[in-house]
Amino acid sequence: MAPNNDCVEDLSYQAIHNPRQGGHKPTLFVFVLMLLDNIGFVANMVSLVIYFSTVIHFDLSGSANTTTNFLGTAFLLTLVGGLVSDSYMNRLNTCLLFGGIEILGYLLIIIQSHYVKLQPEACGEYSCVKGTKALLFYASIYLLALGGGGIRGSVPSLGADQFDENDPKESKHIASFFNWFLFFVSGGAGIGVTAVVWVSTNKGWDKSFIISIVCTFVGLVFAALGKPFYRVRVPRESAFLSVSQVLVVAAKNRKLQLPQNCQELYELHSCPENASSAGRIIHSKQFRFLDKAAVLAEGTNPAKWKVCTVTQVEEVKILARMIPILLSTTLMNTCLAQLQTFSIQQGTLMDTKVGSFDVPAASIPIIPLLFMFILVPIYEVFLVPLFRKLTGHPNGISHLQRIGVGLVLSAISMGVAGLVEVKRRNEFVNHNRRISLFWLSYQYGIFGIADIFTFVGLLEFFYSEAPKGMKSLSTSFSWLSLSIGNYLSTIFVEIINLVTGKYTSSKRGWLEGLDMNKNHVELFYWFLAFLSIVNLANYVYWANWYKYKRDIPIEPIDQPVLTGTPSNISEWSPVIFATKQGDGTD
Repeated sequence: MAPNNDCVEDLSYQAIHNPRQGGHKPTLFVFVLMLLDNIGFVANMVSLVIYFSTVIHFDLSGSANTTTNFLGTAFLLTLVGGLVSDSYMNRLNTCLLFGGIEILGYLLIIIQSHYVKLQPEACGEYSCVKGTKALLFYASIYLLALGGGGIRGSVPSLGADQFDENDPKESKHIASFFNWFLFFVSGGAGIGVTAVVWVSTNKGWDKSFIISIVCTFVGLVFAALGKPFYRVRVPRESAFLSVSQVLVVAAKNRKLQLPQNCQELYELHSCPENASSAGRIIHSKQFRFLDKAAVLAEGTNPAKWKVCTVTQVEEVKILARMIPILLSTTLMNTCLAQLQTFSIQQGTLMDTKVGSFDVPAASIPIIPLLFMFILVPIYEVFLVPLFRKLTGHPNGISHLQRIGVGLVLSAISMGVAGLVEVKRRNEFVNHNRRISLFWLSYQYGIFGIADIFTFVGLLEFFYSEAPKGMKSLSTSFSWLSLSIGNYLSTIFVEIINLVTGKYTSSKRGWLEGLDMNKNHVELFYWFLAFLSIVNLANYVYWANWYKYKRDIPIEPIDQPVLTGTPSNISEWSPVIFATKQGDGTD
């Protein structure tokens, strides 16, 4: 089969040159949005477990599981925000759309938290919410999840798009953007877990939700004001449909033989006048079963759902190579879920006094946030230049090395959490004394440092390695890791209770019931620490297996377009062609 000579004009990535757009100025609007929206979002992350137990009347494991399910759904729905901003709307409009949905969720939860008649009565069971009260409750929290997730699926790429990753002078600012992104996220979260949590504890849940909705609204208005300064990417064909086409066509063509010459695989050439902006990707040897999607059967005319281009197939391969890295980080976020649930509940049984001030237990996450707020500028201003001199790497250390450091620290954090819980319970049960809430600062502080490395490393890794048309979808993988981690937490809690309830002498699960002093949360922490060590070995394997895009040779743009690999295929790996972004669209 001869190579296909059709040409297609790539409209998705043509640059619009405008000196007013792009650079550092528009990222300030992004930072302000995330700072303000995170005030409410993170306050809810750490305090809803108490709202669920005291107002909605779930038991200990019920409130923890409802919290992790809510957070898991919120972070899972970042994929929706990523898909919409890649394929149907520009990133700003996507952000504003989902912001409106989040505001609707806040309105519903404000109504239920204000009117006692809309709240369930305590029943002493796993869940007490039923009927129309349950409908209002679940509608409110999952509208919050959809809105918050959609915003987080589009905003990181909106900010990173303001720098041209193909321009050496601009590309180095992408890593800095993600560092400062975490800085402002941490700043908003710090305000949320102190001021907003204090309001919810002392003035009422409805008032804290009102503060959250006002902050989100102001943040969205501020983001919209930056519209004249953004580089706005024109959406291309749906990334979801593109991936689906490859998987479906590969399955339909599974019985077809792959050609010995890979240049016979189907590909569209770019039109000569548009060659400089081509987004073609060289054929790679990995995941050869997907190549069958690019086999055009004899007597078949090229059409969607009948054949895919090599570039389409290679985009799916790039996402597939990222999956092991994604899955290797999910356990760390399962550990994070414990700091947002059981550690908060621990805090309610500790001494929360600082002088005459009573610190809300849900405010204890301010400790890792303070670490991040202080250490991110130190890392960006001092450590990155130092590491850059030592390693020669433009970002100091590679994305995957950053992630690995975070995984090590998260395992240590869980080990320390178990020790602190042993001390807390022994002092409470044996000596009738509450230890200071700030004993929790050890596990939170270590995990805060871990988050500086892992969260930013993941965001930058997925953005920089993603195909051009899948930047938002790919950065959503960072949040997807959080989602899976929260769902895993729910699964672990259920399994631990089921298994330990059968084999312990008391016939009571480690995490079962309302009395934490009769539970064994420390054993659960140590179980997670052990799994984290095993997972670290798994991560090291996949990190060594992964090849960065920049380490792969790029075909010169002025050479004839190839539809496959040269005969010495072992010397080649997938390549993404540079797309000149200039000062316009991505």
